[in-house]
Amino acid sequence: MKKFLPWIIIAVLVIGVYSWVKGFNNTAVTLKEEATKSWANVESSYQRRNDLIGNLVKTVQGAAEYERGTLTDVIEARAKATSMNIDPSNMTPEQMAKFSEVQSGLSGALKSLLVTVERYPDLKANQNFLELQSQLEGTENRINVTRDRFNEAVQPYNKHIKTFPNSILAGILNFDEMAYYKADSGSENAPDVNFEF
Repeated sequence: MKKFLPWIIIAVLVIGVYSWVKGFNNTAVTLKEEATKSWANVESSYQRRNDLIGNLVKTVQGAAEYERGTLTDVIEARAKATSMNIDPSNMTPEQMAKFSEVQSGLSGALKSLLVTVERYPDLKANQNFLELQSQLEGTENRINVTRDRFNEAVQPYNKHIKTFPNSILAGILNFDEMAYYKADSGSENAPDVNFEF
C-alpha cells in the first residue's frame, strides 16, 4: 500500500487542480457572456433610439421646413453614433469613452432639435410628433436601465478574475478585465436651464 500512496496523492492533486481550473474557466466564460449580452442590450437600446430619431427627423421635416442646420446636426450625429461599434469581448476604457462621446453628441443634437420645436406650436400639437417624443423619452429611460444592467453584469466577472488565486489563472487563460460604462464628464453638474421669452 505504501508504494501506491505517492501515486494516489499525485492523482488527487491533479484532479484537484483540474477541477479548480475547469471551475474558474467555466465561471469566467459564463460571467463574461452575461456581460457581453448586457452590452448587446445597451447597443440595442441605442439602435432603437437611432431608428426613432430617423422617424422624428422626417416628421419634423414634413411639418416645418425650417432651421436646416439643427436637422443636419441631428442627422450627422446619428450617422456617427450608428458607425461606432465596440467589440464586447475586448472592451477598453478608451473605447467606452469614445462610444460615450459619440452618443453624447447625438443626445445634444437631439436636445437642440426638441428645443427648436418648442417654437412651433403646430408641430408640437402634431400627434405623430407627440408619439415620437414619448417614444424617445421611453427609449432614453431604457438606455439608462440597460447601461446600469451592463455595469451590474461586468462587476461579478471582474471580481471573479481579480480575486486571488483566480487572478493567476486569469492571466494565464487571457481573461482581461472589462470596462464599466461611465457617465460623460460634467454630467455630475446640474444642467443650466434658461428660458428665453
